[in-house]
Amino acid sequence: MRLIDLRHLGRDGVTGSWLVGDVLVDPGPASCLDALLEGLDGEVPRVIALTHIHLDHAGATGTLARRWPNVEVWVHERGAPHLADPSRLLASATRLYGDDMDRLWGEILPVPRDRIRVLGDERIGDFRVAPTPGHAKHHLSYLHEPTGTVFAGDTAGIRHPGSPTIGPTPPPDIDIEAWLDSLDLIASWDPDRIVPTHFGIYDDPADQLDALRLWFDMWVPEARRLDQATWVAEHNAWVHARTDEAIAAKLCQAAPVDQGYLGLQRYWSKRSA
Repeated sequence: MRLIDLRHLGRDGVTGSWLVGDVLVDPGPASCLDALLEGLDGEVPRVIALTHIHLDHAGATGTLARRWPNVEVWVHERGAPHLADPSRLLASATRLYGDDMDRLWGEILPVPRDRIRVLGDERIGDFRVAPTPGHAKHHLSYLHEPTGTVFAGDTAGIRHPGSPTIGPTPPPDIDIEAWLDSLDLIASWDPDRIVPTHFGIYDDPADQLDALRLWFDMWVPEARRLDQATWVAEHNAWVHARTDEAIAAKLCQAAPVDQGYLGLQRYWSKRSA
């Protein structure tokens, strides 16, 4: 089991891909392809296991499927159509990132449909898999049963050694109630350690899940009460009071604070409707 730091935009400790036997969990974006291939050091995975299809987690999948003609891709059923035809995903991402799309994510290619394997609530090989919506409707988490390690994508929040745990809440489909249920599901697995894609591996999974619940209690209601500039400023101050400038920059790159506010505003708008 090996962490590959993808060094997104040249910064370490932002996004990690994991090689677990012959399964590669969340390959990241194609803009990080050189770092990924360097970390693999010639190894060719049998499977790419996606927690979800957001570009920072899965953007390189089509490029890798072209490079590795025998690789199988695991994904939630809601994500599968967007791997085969990423046009809608690209249109949505372009609304957020505009002219920065190529710099941030690189090329996004389709994955051949016959290479896509849809997973739900099941066991496959050494993994127990379950849908864990909240951050995204198409999110899966993977428990590697031999080691008791949960690969949680964004469901367990983002964290860096020496930082607080925060919630990545970008548009479009944040669902806090579903997210809390997903945290309960992960807790029911009683894991020994937890891996967020952003960033590292932690042997205090119960504490991390509780810390994310506390973040929800603090910051989700405030996004309903405060305007964007105030919420962003207060959240930034909260983070900077709990970690140093370099780590705060990694957290902000992994989960831009303005997008976090917009996702929560969309959540509250749906609730009101």
